[in-house]
Amino acid sequence: MSDKALRDTYNHIDLVMRFLASAQIELMRRQFTHDRSKLDSPEWEMFEKITHTLQGLTYGSAEYEAQRKAMLGEALQHHYDNNRHHPEFFDNGIEGMNLFDLLEMFIDWSASVKRHSDGDINRSIDINSDRFNISPQLAQIFRNTIPWVDDEFAGLLYQGDLSPKISLMEQLIEQ
Repeated sequence: MSDKALRDTYNHIDLVMRFLASAQIELMRRQFTHDRSKLDSPEWEMFEKITHTLQGLTYGSAEYEAQRKAMLGEALQHHYDNNRHHPEFFDNGIEGMNLFDLLEMFIDWSASVKRHSDGDINRSIDINSDRFNISPQLAQIFRNTIPWVDDEFAGLLYQGDLSPKISLMEQLIEQ
């Protein structure tokens, strides 16, 4: 390999690393600001009253939609106006979103289904695809992402709960 080709290859790898680091920073911004508006008025008063009711209902059911519509008003509009991971934030819905918005929205859906005893992320993707006019291609991308979204911190409460992860090298050696 020539010196120029090697240098160009390293420069490309370095640039991708820096762009991925920038993406990590954006994800961390969202991690620490996700739905914080729910903790302030006028949202808190609505969510305090309605959250326990929604948890007992099947997402997308007639009962769920009736409760969701009952929430419509100043508080829910305030929530949509302050959280860009909701398609309602944008005049043109999903088409106004970027990849970070979409990822946060999908992760929000994934976490929300855990609140319901009959929660099902595939069903949520179906319902929201109709609700937000999501293309079949994007819906399939969401489905492809399901195995990648997991609670890596479940069961961790104390440092004693930590166990060493098997490194990639150790995994390769075991094969």
